[in-house]
Amino acid sequence: MTINTLSHESAINTCEELAALVDRHTDSQGNGVHATAIAPLEFTRECNPAATMPGVSEPLLAIVIQGQKELWLNKEMFQYGVAQYLVLSVDLPVSACVTEATPTQPYLGFKLKLDPAQFCEIIAHTQPSMSQKEPVKGCFVSNAEPSLMDCALRLTKLLDTPQDISFLAPMIIREMYYRLLMGEQSEAVRQIATAGSNMQRIAKVIKDIKADLTQPLRVENLADQVNMSTSSFHRHFKTVTSMSPLQYQKQLRLLAARQIMLAENADAVQAAYQVGYESTSQFSREYARMFGAPPIRDVERLRTGETVLSR
Repeated sequence: MTINTLSHESAINTCEELAALVDRHTDSQGNGVHATAIAPLEFTRECNPAATMPGVSEPLLAIVIQGQKELWLNKEMFQYGVAQYLVLSVDLPVSACVTEATPTQPYLGFKLKLDPAQFCEIIAHTQPSMSQKEPVKGCFVSNAEPSLMDCALRLTKLLDTPQDISFLAPMIIREMYYRLLMGEQSEAVRQIATAGSNMQRIAKVIKDIKADLTQPLRVENLADQVNMSTSSFHRHFKTVTSMSPLQYQKQLRLLAARQIMLAENADAVQAAYQVGYESTSQFSREYARMFGAPPIRDVERLRTGETVLSR
């Protein structure tokens, strides 16, 4: 326990140094998610607690550098603060909000998009023969180890020497993948890319669902696609995503419809049909249940910047 405590204190100390760098790189850009010269790396900055905003997240590593954050996956909440990280191992519809931030001490986050193929290559060199295990949840939170925080710090420092990025950034990112694979959540991370793992099979189905939201789902057909029994597939899918395949598709449809109405100025009827709903009344009911207001009202408040209450 003492070692773990000292280890976490060391990670927090590294966070303080990293926070100064991230603050400098984002100070002039305001609130939001900011891209960097390192393609998979983004920084998040929020000067005040922010309302919960739902969206679909691809696989990523998110480290809290300063402040605190909450993320909801279906009805399950994940809280994480300074020197803690969250990993999403598959594409998931989630809602996230910053819960601790001030103008003088803004929330600062480090986000790295994950590439399963890179994990696969590292696994092949470090632990090529792994037994098949039950899938684990596709979202988890852990304390960051000092070695992982050191990688994040070194990667961020490269932004001050852009001539070094093309050569050194891939090596540091590879090391971060290795640290995740060797960390306390190694089994969950390993399943992201282990060939033939149940999680990888679920990830394939998820990509198929995302590719065409208008298609009606038959769980039996999805199970056949990945050579699982219907009951086994349903159980594994729910373990990874915290929801059934039909719930998963519904959340993606509603998120896509919301984006269509915002970006294309479409009305609720047009958006509903574009994402596969046949009944506009059902669409409106499910939309209001997820976002807390009917489609027209919800889009209006988003456009006017009104605070959205949820959860």
